Amino acid sequence: MPIPLPSGVEINVAGQEVSIKGAKGAMTHRVHDLVSVAVDGGVVSISANDESQAANALSGTTRALLNNMVTGVSAGFTRKLEIVGVGYRAQVQGQKLALSLGYSHPVEYAIPEGITIETPSQTEILIKGVDKQQVGQVAANIRAYRPPEPYKGKGVRYGGEVIVKKEAKKS
Repeated sequence: MPIPLPSGVEINVAGQEVSIKGAKGAMTHRVHDLVSVAVDGGVVSISANDESQAANALSGTTRALLNNMVTGVSAGFTRKLEIVGVGYRAQVQGQKLALSLGYSHPVEYAIPEGITIETPSQTEILIKGVDKQQVGQVAANIRAYRPPEPYKGKGVRYGGEVIVKKEAKKS
């Protein structure tokens, strides 16, 4: 399945090295030797070099990775986190995200290169970036500080995540 290139996105294929530039940034990816990438016009096509199952699987994976790169450099990726709990809050301070999650100390998360974090309110965190994998990993790292607990649902959750609550113990 070919990948259409939106306007403003440039792709450069040099051997097995693919570099993509767009309005939001630039990314590079090294393609496996069993897969070949071809660009004609505004369309990128990925094909397996032989008929093996490994080459077929790698061509699909490569297509998904390159499609995510094209989407990332043109539109970017966003992940939303919600904080639930009395006194739980988040705040961006320079290159750190300060989290108050009910511990005896504030939790500080160093914002990695290539990621921007915004806090529209004290209980919302927006993670933005070009690399889909990095945005998801940062969101998972922040959520890991206080995952939602099953009795009251307090903690850090993904936007729209449903927490199935347990019934409290009966006497």
